[in-house]
Amino acid sequence: MITAPRETAATGATGATGATHYDLILAGGGLANGLIAWRLRTTRPDLRILLLEQHERIGGNHTWSFHDSDLDDAQRAWLAPLVSARWPRYEVVFPELTRTLEGGYASIASDDFARVLTPALGDALRTNMTIAALTPTTVTLVDGTVLHAGAVIDGRGPLPSARLALGYQTFLGQEVRLAAPHGLTAPVLMDASVAQQGGYRFVYVLPFGPDRLLIEDTHYVDAPERDPARLRANIAAYAAARGWTITDVLREERGALPITLASDHDGYWDDLRGQPSAGLRAGLFHPTTGYSLPHAVRLAECIAAQADLRAPALFAAIRAHTGAAWRRQRFFRLLNRMLFLAGEADHRWRVMQRFYTLPAPLISRFYAGRPTLGDQLRVVSGKPPVPVGQAVAAALKTQPQQIRNFA
Repeated sequence: MITAPRETAATGATGATGATHYDLILAGGGLANGLIAWRLRTTRPDLRILLLEQHERIGGNHTWSFHDSDLDDAQRAWLAPLVSARWPRYEVVFPELTRTLEGGYASIASDDFARVLTPALGDALRTNMTIAALTPTTVTLVDGTVLHAGAVIDGRGPLPSARLALGYQTFLGQEVRLAAPHGLTAPVLMDASVAQQGGYRFVYVLPFGPDRLLIEDTHYVDAPERDPARLRANIAAYAAARGWTITDVLREERGALPITLASDHDGYWDDLRGQPSAGLRAGLFHPTTGYSLPHAVRLAECIAAQADLRAPALFAAIRAHTGAAWRRQRFFRLLNRMLFLAGEADHRWRVMQRFYTLPAPLISRFYAGRPTLGDQLRVVSGKPPVPVGQAVAAALKTQPQQIRNFA
């Protein structure tokens, strides 16, 4: 049972027009805000925090994954209670390349995220809470209740902005039960041997049990919409081609992750007008893969380390944190422009196939967002897998306003 929020002596009772004061309120119970709340509850239990989620439980319906090399030992340790499955290696498949890469890979299912965090947060979590409005220091609920805090962090998903030029990783995944064991011993992170269908398409497969798989049909495309019926048909056809008979669809998840081609970081944060933000709303995700969990872990640690959690100081700290990440990601944005803007859409797989011929340590550093200068030169050296002229033109489009309707 979720109890009412704790009151302070200064604010008295909470009612439809009353107010309760917290050190920090987190709007939205997704990955980033959930990890922030959990980290603060664990390391700074003296703080009065409140996590608000509009649905019956936090975490939604997602699967978040990461490579062991994305995080350090201490980060993997505190995240460990959430991990649903872990594997020592993974595979990639392309029309002209099949490769197994050693290195830990792990996934967190939203069921486990909610199962661990709900009791850990206790009365710091309120579900079924619909937010009508928020400011850097207040949240107004639909029933008129106004909650006050030293700061409010908005973690309610991506914010449309003219400051961003985006492609999308659009996907539909089904967790399925099979009639017989599938025989996989490792995840297949990319099987791009499938028909491309107008963009870079691959199938992502996680073996959660001997006869249980998550099969995800994924498309790197110019717009976030994709026909769900077609993606379901793709999954069914893929399973049949592998000789797998699906007996039950246990659950289904859908999404469209932003892939950054160009962005005006300072303009975006100026537009937020002092509103602390987290997760996709803060632009914290790997710009090429869309993976957000490592960024969420680092932001949770950053916020837990802040001495001043009042809105102006917290906004400045998060802005500085995201700005450092944005500067490190320049090379990824260049690669994304080459992937989306150069060459034919059905041939985008060639860019990724060439990438996976490179040394395994380089690939690990790429996923972790820490490629060295040598790595960057190695990635772009040699004969490009897209037309040279188009690659150069794409590389020069560094501002969002230079990229128009590239579908």
